[in-house]
Amino acid sequence: MAWDEWDSAKADVAAQRQVSMRLNQLPGGPGSGGQADLVVHQDDLGGVGHEAFGLHGRLQKQADIAGAGVNDAGSGSTMQAAAALKSSGFELGAELTTAVSLWTSQVKSVLQACAHISNHLDFSKKAHAQDDAAIAASLRNRDGSAVPASRIAEYFK
Repeated sequence: MAWDEWDSAKADVAAQRQVSMRLNQLPGGPGSGGQADLVVHQDDLGGVGHEAFGLHGRLQKQADIAGAGVNDAGSGSTMQAAAALKSSGFELGAELTTAVSLWTSQVKSVLQACAHISNHLDFSKKAHAQDDAAIAASLRNRDGSAVPASRIAEYFK
């Protein structure tokens, strides 16, 4: 391949591949340019976080088989049945106790995951809003007007 062909091939590839950066931005005020290229809807993050919070509450109340039908001694109906089966010599009592322990462990894991998702998305919603405000405040032209996020790519060429 001749040098000219190599230069031509590189130019063709460079022309086909446009490198750009897109950032989320708040709606601009006077003098700001264009629409935001990348948008994170804060309501979407909050909505998913709220659903995870609601699921956490429902699971906590409805998936607790160890605590359902608690007697005066603090033992749930399933554990009462396991104890009765054990005292009658049935091996099923021990297996039922194991099943309740595993179920409780799994429910706790799901509850932790829901709490983590809810907390993380609430934090992300707030952090993105703060980041947007900080970026909007720091990107200014010499005359003080906001620099549109789409122009940032110009600085990387």
